[in-house]
Amino acid sequence: MDFSYFSHFFDSFDSVEKSLQICTSVCALLVGIIGHEIMHGLVAYHYGDDTAKREGRLSINPIKHIDLLGSVILPAILLFTNAPFLFGWAKPVPVNIPLIIAHRGYGAACGVALAGVSYNLALALLASLLLFSGVFDEIDGILLLSIAFFLIATIKYNVILCVFNLLPIPPLDGSQVLLFGALKFRLISLARFLQTIAPFGMFIIIGILFVPYLANVIFYPAKILLMFLLGG
Repeated sequence: MDFSYFSHFFDSFDSVEKSLQICTSVCALLVGIIGHEIMHGLVAYHYGDDTAKREGRLSINPIKHIDLLGSVILPAILLFTNAPFLFGWAKPVPVNIPLIIAHRGYGAACGVALAGVSYNLALALLASLLLFSGVFDEIDGILLLSIAFFLIATIKYNVILCVFNLLPIPPLDGSQVLLFGALKFRLISLARFLQTIAPFGMFIIIGILFVPYLANVIFYPAKILLMFLLGG
């Protein structure tokens, strides 16, 4: 595959190419956010919690996971305002963490918390391997363009989801890992601090994202990883 053809991925396109870009970007985002939530449920099920399974949330049917604000409204706003990338979330999968901790310990709880970001990272790596593997060399035209757009968007969105969700700020996955680790090693002050700031977590996250310097620092690991996976 000649990747120089896609070097200006986010530059201007004709109407067909622009439509392809939008459709593949939306699909890639949904695969990332829905798979992220399903993985939390699957790992919880592995550790003995069948809550997600009983509520039908281990299904790959996207309708069961769509969150009106995070999966529809926010991505649509970002699209119509020509934002440089899409962002969103799926409906959280129900997990009985106290049950998992009681039966399998804090290590298992950390495993559940890390399941989503592990999925996102693995998906980004797989998409990068496919993008540079040469398996699509015999394909051309609109199909090749669609595949390339989808793989590039998959890499971009899953890296961002992985890095963002690892932030140690409630309710993000990174804060859950830190909390369970603190409880495991009896760092009570840290655990209490995380529980104290939990009600204000979303405000903290929004504040960080709207401060350019802080956002650049926080997402610097994502920038480095994207350069590596996209061959930049």
